[in-house]
Amino acid sequence: MPRPRPRVLILAEHCNPEWVSVPLVAWSLYHALSRITDAHLVTQIRNRDAMLRAGLLEGRDFTTIDTEFVARRTNQLFNLLGGSKGIGWTINTALVAAAYPAFEHLAWKRFGCAIRAGRFDVVHRLTPLSPTVPSLIAAHCRRAGVPFVVGPLNGGVPWPRGFGHAQRKEREFLHYVRNAYKLLPGYHSTRSDSAAILVASRDTYRQLSRPFRHKAFYLPENAIDPNRFSRRRTRKADRPLRLVFIGRLVPYKGPDLLLHAAAPLLKSGDVTLDIVGDGALMPELKAIIERENLPNVTLAGWVPHEKIQDRIADADLFAFPSIREFGGGVVLEAMAVGLVPVVIDYGGPAELVTQKTGYLIPLGTRDQIIDRFRQTLTYLTNNPPEIDAKSAHAIRRAHAQFTWDAKAGQVIEIYRWLTGASRQKPAFPMPTPDLNA
Repeated sequence: MPRPRPRVLILAEHCNPEWVSVPLVAWSLYHALSRITDAHLVTQIRNRDAMLRAGLLEGRDFTTIDTEFVARRTNQLFNLLGGSKGIGWTINTALVAAAYPAFEHLAWKRFGCAIRAGRFDVVHRLTPLSPTVPSLIAAHCRRAGVPFVVGPLNGGVPWPRGFGHAQRKEREFLHYVRNAYKLLPGYHSTRSDSAAILVASRDTYRQLSRPFRHKAFYLPENAIDPNRFSRRRTRKADRPLRLVFIGRLVPYKGPDLLLHAAAPLLKSGDVTLDIVGDGALMPELKAIIERENLPNVTLAGWVPHEKIQDRIADADLFAFPSIREFGGGVVLEAMAVGLVPVVIDYGGPAELVTQKTGYLIPLGTRDQIIDRFRQTLTYLTNNPPEIDAKSAHAIRRAHAQFTWDAKAGQVIEIYRWLTGASRQKPAFPMPTPDLNA
């Protein structure tokens, strides 16, 4: 008989409550799932101390796998191939794909007997998020009769035309041959052996071969922790409008585009701009500010994630001209506090922001994006009440639909269907009219 609380083995090599990006995504979803399932986490040994500090008990709640001997070599190779902190994403993903099988091999040695013995109802691989990384355990689980779930998978958003310079600055040399991963051993078997494939974006869904689309469930990778984003914007929008940018200062995030777009409004005193983050573009941003003599700009540098809400609670707009964003969790975090997002209508943010909650700027050339952002910001300086109306909708959308508990509730619906506890296949609508494109 199906159990009221599924017993789930969660594989998440990258999982850490004290880090950001993918490790925090994996931790947040695991932690939410652990409240409604009997979940056991398998993660890399580098996360052990953070798990203990979070109150987990090793052996009961989690198990660590030591693949540091592989990680050291891939890090050395990453540096040799021209990668560095914050850039070279496809190089890093390729090396993860090459090194990850060691983690699953050791995880299977540790838990294979338990899986075959039926001590777990579901095995769920949370990370890596990249759809390019195959799974060895998927086939083992299929033979053992235990449903294997993979995802949310996300990645592969095409570089927009006209941004070759930014692509080269990001050292995205392997992007041109990225689709070759479909020819690698394990690509088709991972998808055919999986019982469910969670896709986090429209682009990832489109990349999925048609024979496997019936297994796909749409589940955006990002959500918000209401405890970490409990503050609310209380200010009424007025001149000068307060703009905030949050993110790594790298070419595709577009902080330089934002500076150029906002320049006339900064000089006229109609807006202020707080840039939160650090990265390779910091010297360039400082040079733009000095060369253009831009007032009312703050370069805050890196701010701890748990303090972000305090930094942004008194702002009006989250201005984020990222041209190639996979997920866009920072957009949800800004919305959760009440900031109104102004984002490019492309990639992950376009799936999170609606006309009621923010402004979607059409993708175009670099100059077109700068001009369109400037037009929208100018319009809003003359119509600040629109911001306050959308702010209320943004808060409701983030806290009603995009919490980790809400996401975990969707995942457990999939578990229940896979294990026979529910006969109704879950359906989570994808925000796109061309679902089968």
